[in-house]
Amino acid sequence: MAGKRSAGLLVYRRAAGGVEVLLGHMGGPLWERRDARAWSVPKGEYVPPEEARDAARREFEEELGMPPPAGRYLPLGEARQPSGKVVTVWAVEGDLDPRHIVPGTFEMEWPRGSGVTGSFPEIDRVAWFPPDEARERLVAGQQVFLDRLAERLTERLAGEG
Repeated sequence: MAGKRSAGLLVYRRAAGGVEVLLGHMGGPLWERRDARAWSVPKGEYVPPEEARDAARREFEEELGMPPPAGRYLPLGEARQPSGKVVTVWAVEGDLDPRHIVPGTFEMEWPRGSGVTGSFPEIDRVAWFPPDEARERLVAGQQVFLDRLAERLTERLAGEG
């Protein structure tokens, strides 16, 4: 049986100080008090034959409650996470206002073993970060996508020059 797969969108914008990326803080009681390594590219699981890029767009809208930015999607490839899951990410330029997110929710028993089921946001907040700050907050297995984005943007600028 094939392993789990996720797909996501790394939205970036050009700001006065350089490029910034949009990350989501993982929701639920397990993450609420954490900041370092508790942020993620908006993403979610999919099962083929759904195409990864279609899943990335669908998951972005489900998790943030707004459509993904239109524009050119830059493939950032795949990365195997410590859990074994393979994540595929695209970058797309956009400028979204974090105040307008309406996160999707999930249900889980909390506290564990209590028999009480609660509803929690998949992503409890989103924010823009410069790459160095994003690296400190992003889960370790997704940091490679920041490097790949920087490479892609350098390639695009070289191609325009």
